[in-house]
Amino acid sequence: MSQTSSNIKNNQTILRNRNRNKKYKLAIKKAVKNYLFVLGNNNFESSQIRLNHLSFAYQKIDKAVKRKVLHRNAAARKKGRLARMLK
Repeated sequence: MSQTSSNIKNNQTILRNRNRNKKYKLAIKKAVKNYLFVLGNNNFESSQIRLNHLSFAYQKIDKAVKRKVLHRNAAARKKGRLARMLK
């Protein structure tokens, strides 16, 4: 572990950003998991509920792109895969 003050500050910044990024990534994982759960239960879920869950997952992905946690191409790929599952 380095002892210079600039390295200590840099490590604090890295830790802060890692925790911040983890929050957005976990939100995406939860939204996608809920969406997949709704898709798996075909017997009682209406199409409007499925679209609501898909929209919520899109919101979380777009928020992560806005905060530069996720690259825009990776986000587009995730969104495309989710949309393909709806069909």
